[in-house]
Amino acid sequence: MSISIVRLGSPRSPDEGLRIGTVRRPPRGVPKAEFGRRDFYDVWLPNLSPTADLVKEALNAADDKSWAAFRKKYRAEMDQPDASRVLDLLAALSHQSDFSVGCYCENESRCHRSLLRELLAERGAAIRG
Repeated sequence: MSISIVRLGSPRSPDEGLRIGTVRRPPRGVPKAEFGRRDFYDVWLPNLSPTADLVKEALNAADDKSWAAFRKKYRAEMDQPDASRVLDLLAALSHQSDFSVGCYCENESRCHRSLLRELLAERGAAIRG
């Protein structure tokens, strides 16, 4: 049992389980009924996405210093009680079932999902790959 950290819209692995979209907005131009079928996500959980202003900051992070500033702010958002409880829940569930969390970004190292990986690992989650 474990969590996979994935790029939404990429082909699913056979044992990935339920795919959770931790994004601010649904995929553009895709009917809601097709989100899962098109390998985006089965359940939308925007609570773990950066706020809209912070998404803009991440997209404009051109260097390590600006990325570090984004990391700090995103971690502060995830330290808020509601987000923190969701992270705790996902970490606990990772020992009971297979599922995945993800975002659309092509490069995980410059995506909040890399930070989700860290935050979940810090909470003792079983993470695949």
